[in-house]
Amino acid sequence: MDLAPEELQFLSIPDILRESISIPKRSPKTFYLITLALIFPLSFAILAHSLFTYPILTQLESHPLADPAQTRHEWTLLLTFQFFYLIFLFAFSLLSTAAVVFTVASLYTSKPVSFSSTISAIPKVFKRLFITFAWVSLLMFVYNALLIAFLVIFVIAVDTQNALLSFLAFMVVLVLFLGVHVYITALWHLASVVSVLEPVYGLAAMKKSYELLKGRVKMAFILVFGYLTICAVIAGIFGTVVVHGGESYGVFGRIVVGGFLVGVLVIVNLVGLLVQSVFYYVCKSYHHQGIDKSALHDHLGGYLGEYVPLKSSIQMEDLDA
Repeated sequence: MDLAPEELQFLSIPDILRESISIPKRSPKTFYLITLALIFPLSFAILAHSLFTYPILTQLESHPLADPAQTRHEWTLLLTFQFFYLIFLFAFSLLSTAAVVFTVASLYTSKPVSFSSTISAIPKVFKRLFITFAWVSLLMFVYNALLIAFLVIFVIAVDTQNALLSFLAFMVVLVLFLGVHVYITALWHLASVVSVLEPVYGLAAMKKSYELLKGRVKMAFILVFGYLTICAVIAGIFGTVVVHGGESYGVFGRIVVGGFLVGVLVIVNLVGLLVQSVFYYVCKSYHHQGIDKSALHDHLGGYLGEYVPLKSSIQMEDLDA
């Protein structure tokens, strides 16, 4: 990002995408290793998940009561797999976010960048991201509870042929999914960047993210909705061709398509994380909140155990908290 901080606010969505795509060129080896070590396993797990669970679900649907002992075994296998999948997904999602945000900020402040320094910073960054994620999860729990409640109301209304209630419930579900879900996702992504680059995390980072989103909600909505749509299309094609297309496409065709889709998702996730970082600087510029590069440089150094000056335009706090 060679633009002056005050000019970042004028970036459009195509400009943000171009700027994000150009960032890895400044340290290709570092981003190559981050992609290989963190983003590739995350992307592979997201798509391969359905490939492994589909046979178990098919077995359960085919013979639900044939053998109670076998059914319990398959349910145990499914739930165990789901548990470890969610742990893996959660861990690598936060690790990828920490690595990309830290590396982009290091480049922004002209701090020496390497894969080893990024990995060294991750443990302290991870703790802050985890606390922020916990608060976001609480918010998502409330959101999901409301969504399920109105889905139940919608089903009941359809069953009782209540047209007005059906319409109202459907509209609420639509707003919750298209509006609230996308907004919470944007809030979470921006709060994750705040948690890494500023001396706040958790609920405080969410509040800061909420303030930064003001005036840029439309742009955030387009970026997040676009990302979620692309991921949904990739997952849909993977499910149709690789998971369910055994008889139509053959083993070789499924392997080729599956490998290609994993590669596409890797690129999408990498660009998404880069956009997430760039968008933070755009929001800071829009609200005329100057970023002291020297103070940010020192803040990043704190993750690596470097000396952090007591006097800084950014009020520092104990990074071990």
